[in-house]
Amino acid sequence: MKYLSVFILALLLWNCSEKKAEFKTISEQDFNTTYKGEEVKLYTLENSNGLICQLTNFGARVVSLYTPDKDGNLGDVVVGYGTGDDFINKKENFFGAIIGRYGNRIGEGRFVIDETEYLLEKNDGANHLHGGSDGFHRQVWTVENQSGNEITFSLLSPDMAGGYPGNVQVQVKYQLTDANELEIEYFAETDKATVLNLTNHTYFNLTDAGKSSINDHKLTINADYYTPVDGGLIPTGELAAVAGTPFDFTTATAIGDRVNNEDEQLVKGKGYDHNWVLNTNNDIAAMAAKVEDPVSGRVMEVYTIEPGIQFYGGNFLDGTIEGKYGISVDFRGALCLETQHFPDSPNKPEFPSVKLMPGEKYHSLCIYKFK
Repeated sequence: MKYLSVFILALLLWNCSEKKAEFKTISEQDFNTTYKGEEVKLYTLENSNGLICQLTNFGARVVSLYTPDKDGNLGDVVVGYGTGDDFINKKENFFGAIIGRYGNRIGEGRFVIDETEYLLEKNDGANHLHGGSDGFHRQVWTVENQSGNEITFSLLSPDMAGGYPGNVQVQVKYQLTDANELEIEYFAETDKATVLNLTNHTYFNLTDAGKSSINDHKLTINADYYTPVDGGLIPTGELAAVAGTPFDFTTATAIGDRVNNEDEQLVKGKGYDHNWVLNTNNDIAAMAAKVEDPVSGRVMEVYTIEPGIQFYGGNFLDGTIEGKYGISVDFRGALCLETQHFPDSPNKPEFPSVKLMPGEKYHSLCIYKFK
């Protein structure tokens, strides 16, 4: 009996070590590359509960985020690439990145400030998207400081970069708190009147980092209105009530329940790719959105001081992108919840202003909380 007990104990310890060995974070060596002569690196944050977030200075982006499932097993909930070269060279540019100078779309790639017209790259049909093809997501950011659970990236965007006026100094601070929150805080200043709308473009799949569809994820959005779009996904200027439409996520609803409804707005977006007008009144304590995965048991809550949130359901993913772990990210294999001011606000005076003036301090805050 004594020898049997020793054998069982040894077997249990072996099993535990085997399970522990199965869990591997992304290798920092896979990010030892350069872009335009600047070093690209990977950085790892960890909180006291064992959650792990990895980020790269290429695009100041989130690479991976390991959170526990209902059984306490850590798994990656971020969809994207696993090497620096993939982020630089593969076709999906926005995985995990900080987006600037303007998150989302600007109609006809133009806006006016004080009677001066500024022309931007039209990189999304007739419109401008996410700061253009050489936006913040394609820049190597400077790491200002890093501790065990936080890191700050900075970037100087020069006057007329991408067509935008003003020398804009930006800082983005990521913190992985002991409340299991990934907190993203944005700061910026300009020396000339400009527009600015920063956001983070992390793609999430709470089940398995993109192997499966997100259609079974249950979504709640704390919003009674959304902004309908035209055929180019530019808001019409209307604030439309969600009640009685497939855009009503005021109570938890599976994403796939109504995504194929015969609805004009769903046809235009090939599914969900719209901005919701939050009820939160810029209160960081008020929940903006929540995602629940019935398979893993993971829950992600979103908090922000921004007036809007873009829910994108992965409608343009098509299985041709091979991401981390050899996963081919299929149609609707990931979702984004991007906290923001509204799309095309520079051309919509009825929307909350995105103008930033010299002497003003831009500040935004977004929190992804995991349970």
